[in-house]
Amino acid sequence: MKRILFFSFVVLLLCACNKGVAQQQPVKTGIEVLREQNFSLLEGKRVGLCTNPTGVDSQLKSTIDILNEAENVNLVALFGPEHGVRGNIHAGDVINTEVDAKTGITMYSLYGKTHKPTQEMMDLIDVMVYDIQDNGCRSYTYISTMGKLIEACKQYDKELVILDRPNPLGGKVEGNIVEDGCFSFVSLYRIPYLYGLTCGELARMLWDDSSVWKEPLEFDKGKLTIVPMTGWTRDMSFDDTGLKWVVASPHVPFSHSAYFYPATGIFGELGYLSIGVGYTLPFELMAASWIDADSLAEAMNALNLPGVRFRPIYYNPYYSVGKGETMRGIQIYITDFRVARLSEIQFLVVQELMRMYPDRDVFGLCNQSRLNMFDKVCGSKYIREHFQEHYRWSDVSDYWYKDVETFKQKAKKYELY
Repeated sequence: MKRILFFSFVVLLLCACNKGVAQQQPVKTGIEVLREQNFSLLEGKRVGLCTNPTGVDSQLKSTIDILNEAENVNLVALFGPEHGVRGNIHAGDVINTEVDAKTGITMYSLYGKTHKPTQEMMDLIDVMVYDIQDNGCRSYTYISTMGKLIEACKQYDKELVILDRPNPLGGKVEGNIVEDGCFSFVSLYRIPYLYGLTCGELARMLWDDSSVWKEPLEFDKGKLTIVPMTGWTRDMSFDDTGLKWVVASPHVPFSHSAYFYPATGIFGELGYLSIGVGYTLPFELMAASWIDADSLAEAMNALNLPGVRFRPIYYNPYYSVGKGETMRGIQIYITDFRVARLSEIQFLVVQELMRMYPDRDVFGLCNQSRLNMFDKVCGSKYIREHFQEHYRWSDVSDYWYKDVETFKQKAKKYELY
């Protein structure tokens, strides 16, 4: 009996230890490292904070509240990217200057008419802090807001502090760099579509390398400080970090949403297919009312794409493309994120659709405004112009990947992990 009790105790002890290991947080983000340093970087300075709901610690406490409650931090202004400081604004909507109900601090919008902080805004602060979770994709506008902070801090001689966070796509790099004629707020820098850097690493590149910008910045004052994470490595998925995912924007609700955003988002600009926006699986689907779902799934699986599988799906969107209709198409499953080539999935889906339905001309059914946005997100007109000739991914794949290795070599200088 004693022997049984002893072994039972050992099993319970091992379970408790394993539970403790499982709950251990391997990664600490910049805000937690800054707090461990007792906010010494900010002491005695008027602090502006650019953030949104993703700016939290491991216990989901907002960076706004952390800095506002710190006795040696004087938080005087809040700045918000697309969707706003509190994340309550729909994509693309104009955001007005308001007072934050919780803290009483004025919130200034950096999306809409004002992308770069004005001199009046910058005169309020001595240091600008940036704490936003990115998704690793060039067209996601948060890094564009970060670039506008870099411009303002260089112009008005202010310090910029980046509280670093994981790139949920790790070091994955895909896509050509942005070319002249295609710069916009969804393609603001000469970097690939997936750029494989954390926001802190990208900030270092943007601060130091004028060739990454459309045109060299006019001013070169100010100071950049990165508060790096601890415990993060480039081969980690977001789930490996032990951190909790906060909705990054209305249609990026889960950590795995970052994998699907670049897999369908480019063609999502055309309104030609439903990509799951308006349904419960944003960016995970490609469908239309006229598609034979089983045939498309079979065609896509026959391509044997590494790390990806497809299944037929039928659904009725609640809003957006296909509302009121039954959509038929495929759901994308990422079976091995590390080998999957995310951005090319959508091109191959359209390739197969055009083979099956040659009368459903993708680009011919779109207006010029949508075509222009497609080019801006791609960062090049070449991709659309040559893909539409025969609708074969192989016609543009070399061009899509032509800058990857060169960029990786350039980026090594700025890597922190």
